[in-house]
Amino acid sequence: MRASPEADPPSVWRFDAIGAPWQIETTRPLGSDVRLAVEATIAAFDREWSRFRSDSLVAMLAQGAGELPAPCDAADMLDAFVALDRATAGAVNPLVGASLSARGYDAGYGFIDRGALPAPADWRERLAWTDELISLSAPGLIDVGALGKGRLVDRVLDVLMPRVEGDVVVDASGDLAVRGTTQRVGLEHPYEPRRAIGVVELTDAALCASATNRRAWGAGLHHVLDARTGEPVRTIAATWAIAPSAMRADAVATALFFDGGPELAFEWGIEWVRMSTDGRVEWSPGSRAELFV
Repeated sequence: MRASPEADPPSVWRFDAIGAPWQIETTRPLGSDVRLAVEATIAAFDREWSRFRSDSLVAMLAQGAGELPAPCDAADMLDAFVALDRATAGAVNPLVGASLSARGYDAGYGFIDRGALPAPADWRERLAWTDELISLSAPGLIDVGALGKGRLVDRVLDVLMPRVEGDVVVDASGDLAVRGTTQRVGLEHPYEPRRAIGVVELTDAALCASATNRRAWGAGLHHVLDARTGEPVRTIAATWAIAPSAMRADAVATALFFDGGPELAFEWGIEWVRMSTDGRVEWSPGSRAELFV
């Protein structure tokens, strides 16, 4: 719900990308050149970081390609993974791709559980990167799901802001960035999607959410794995984080599934809310969320 009902109604562009529905709201309709630039940015990110396609950079590294030119995102994202690994005592790891595949969330969407497979704990010795190059010296499959969609939201916003006038809202199904306007956003109950546990107001900020009821299959299987064990998280049901950038909000939303997540959020100055699987709700000191608890 927009906070300024007297303003011009937004123009809405809806499309699917990286396996999720997207929606971009702008004050005026986007021209074809801007849409093409957005589509090219998303296509480049998918070609670089998707573990679901055989021609991606991630697939080539897994197949032993050695050293390759680094995507423009590599240093920022993988440096953030170092912070996530440290904060969660190894529970968040960019080489968790093979662990997800083993539980059924593989490139063919087979959803057949082949058992727990811990991710390589020595990932920082296997995976190397600079601003120019990236390499994998031992077997491993990169998965950037802990923060990747948030990073792509930031990249799409970077494409839009110099090209459009007025307000911009980029909504990537759980990862939301707002510029120039205020949005009142409901925090969806993970067990009752038609209900909210609270609302937040966003102005020139990003909100990222993660929940175990999304991308779930089988008995208790979902996309949030503890990289140390290869087992799905059992204690936290949903998380929300608010930050200036969507990538950092997405990263903290992932970290909050584990011990150490609140400490990383404090270090980065990020507001958060999380709900445990027994229904308890926690929030950061000074959180401005209006919670129905």
